[in-house]
Amino acid sequence: MPATPLPWTCVARGVGTGRFALVAGLNVLEDDVKLVRETASAVAEAAREAGLGQVVFKASWDKANRTSASSFRGPGLQRGLELLAEAKDASGLPVVTDVHETSHVDAVAEVADVLQIPSFLCRQTDLLSAAARTGRGVHIKRGQMVGPGVMGHAVEKCRLAGNDQVAVCERGIMLGLDQLAFDPRQVIYLQRACGPEVPILVDATHACQAPPSGSAGKSGGDRSLVAITARAAIAAGADGVFLEVHPGNAPCDPAVQLHPRELLPLLQTLNAIAAAVDSSSSPAAP
Repeated sequence: MPATPLPWTCVARGVGTGRFALVAGLNVLEDDVKLVRETASAVAEAAREAGLGQVVFKASWDKANRTSASSFRGPGLQRGLELLAEAKDASGLPVVTDVHETSHVDAVAEVADVLQIPSFLCRQTDLLSAAARTGRGVHIKRGQMVGPGVMGHAVEKCRLAGNDQVAVCERGIMLGLDQLAFDPRQVIYLQRACGPEVPILVDATHACQAPPSGSAGKSGGDRSLVAITARAAIAAGADGVFLEVHPGNAPCDPAVQLHPRELLPLLQTLNAIAAAVDSSSSPAAP
């Protein structure tokens, strides 16, 4: 299968062009073609109006890492891939989705342009290698419990499998037992650990998540902090942001989902921050 370069590998290091990569979409697919197509189209339209060129639609076909056995997981592999194909058709965007086991990789690579390694699986050598060997882009989420150096090794595993089309995503660190927090320094630490050629994105949605601490078995969070986190990410020099959106009551992580109508104003603000960062880092005119 020919390699499909990650759209965000074209983004200048340090948001030097005033642009940034966007990965956005549904936390998890629902068996609702209208929802999938409309959400993908909304992401594409917001990105177009904001003047972004590097955009990927994201949705998971299975949320395998669930606290409770009764939690909603998604439509499964076959139906999920059909829905991802609908998203591509509706929006014209490339898509990224998770893989959890090596047995899923080849089937997912037939539809997805980028394969995402979930945070709790970022050290799984066989999974990283299998994803890399497809020739598709690989998007690795940093585990909440591992340091930046581990992600440098994760990138190297993909390279050893013959694929350097790899990006790393910061998604918050554990702060106590029931909170996540975004530390802007992690962008710099990941850049140093992974190398200047590896794009670093920040998952502004999950960084505001609160893992379950009670018997309900459901994650919480504070969606009012999502935009603040995204702004801090671009100010820190991240190459892009990862955002999850849903027009109604999302079945997974509803506490941190943005409504699609909130996307464009946020992207416009991020564009202004990126331009300010670029201006402040440019040499002074003689």
